[in-house]
Amino acid sequence: MLKFKHLPGLAIAASIAAVAFVVEYLIKNNTAGVVSPLVIAVVLGALISNLGMLPGNCRIGLGFAARNLLRLGIVLLGLQLSFSQVRELGAPGLALVIVVVAATFAGTQWLGKKMGLSPGLSLLVATGFSICGASAIAAMRPVSDADDDDMAYAIALVTICGTLAIFLLPAIGEIIGFSGAQFGSWVGASVHDVAQTVATAASGNDDAQDAAIVVKLTRVMLLAPLVAAVSFTRRRKLSHTNITDSKTQKAKLPPIVPLFIVGFIAAISINSSFNLPSEFLSNVKWLEKSLLACALVGLGAGVDARKLRRVGTRPLALGLISWILIATLSAIGVGILNIS
Repeated sequence: MLKFKHLPGLAIAASIAAVAFVVEYLIKNNTAGVVSPLVIAVVLGALISNLGMLPGNCRIGLGFAARNLLRLGIVLLGLQLSFSQVRELGAPGLALVIVVVAATFAGTQWLGKKMGLSPGLSLLVATGFSICGASAIAAMRPVSDADDDDMAYAIALVTICGTLAIFLLPAIGEIIGFSGAQFGSWVGASVHDVAQTVATAASGNDDAQDAAIVVKLTRVMLLAPLVAAVSFTRRRKLSHTNITDSKTQKAKLPPIVPLFIVGFIAAISINSSFNLPSEFLSNVKWLEKSLLACALVGLGAGVDARKLRRVGTRPLALGLISWILIATLSAIGVGILNIS
C-alpha cells in the first residue's frame, strides 16, 4: 500500500526514468543505435547508488517501485498482446517458438550450473535470452532466489548480445540465404528485447518486419506460463525442505501462480476479446514502459558493483553461448519450416 514514506523514492525513480527516456530519444535520433529505456533506467539506478548519490530516505520508495510498479507494468504489457497473434503464426510457427524457448531456457540453466554460476543468475539469463530481455528478467526475479546483482548482470548480457544482433544478424542472414518473412521469423525467434527485434528486422522488407513482430510477441506471451512454472516448481521444492519453523516456511513459499501473472493473462484476454481503441493502447503502452522504467531504477539502486566484479567473466561467456544457441536453433527451425 502506498504511504507517504514511499514518495521520496518514487520521485527519484520517476525523475531518473524520465532521464532514461530522454537518453533513449537522443540515441535513437542521433546515432544508429537502439537502447531500451529500461536498460538505461537500471544502469542509472545502479550508478547513483554506487556513487553514493542516493539519499537514505529514498530506499523505501525505490523498493516499493521495484516490487509494485514492476508488477503493474507487467500486467499492462499484456494489453499489447493478443491470442490472434498465435493464430496468425500457425501451428508450425508456434511449435518453433515453443521448442526454441524451451531449449534455450533449459540449456542456459544447465550450462550456468556447469560453469559454477548461481542458480538465480542462470535462471535470469535463461529467461532474458529465451523470452524478451529486461522485461522478462524483471518479471522472473520475484519468484526466484536471484538478487539485484544477478538481475543487473543478466540485463547487461541481453543488452550486449541484443545490440550485437542488430548488426550481425542481417549480415549472417544474407550469407545463409534468409530474406523476407524467413529472415523476420528468424529475428523474432532469436533476438531478445522487442526494440532490438524491430531494429534488426528493419534491415529487411515489410514482410520481414511483420513476421519478426508476430513471432517476437508470441515469445513474450510465453512469459506467463514460464514464470508460473518456475514459481510452482520452487514452491514444491521449498515445501519439501526440512524447515522446523512453519511460519518461516510459509514466508519462503512463493505463490503457486503470482497475482501479477494472472493479471498479465487477463490483460491479454481483454485485448483479444475487445476491439480496444488504438489511441488507448498507445497510452497504455507509454504508461507500461514508464512504470517498468521506474521499477528498474529501483532494482538498479539495489545493485552492488563490488559483487559484480567478483563474479568475473563467466556470466559473459554464458550470455554469448546462450545467444549463439537461440540464434542457431531458430535458424534451423526456420529452415526446416521453409517459411516464405
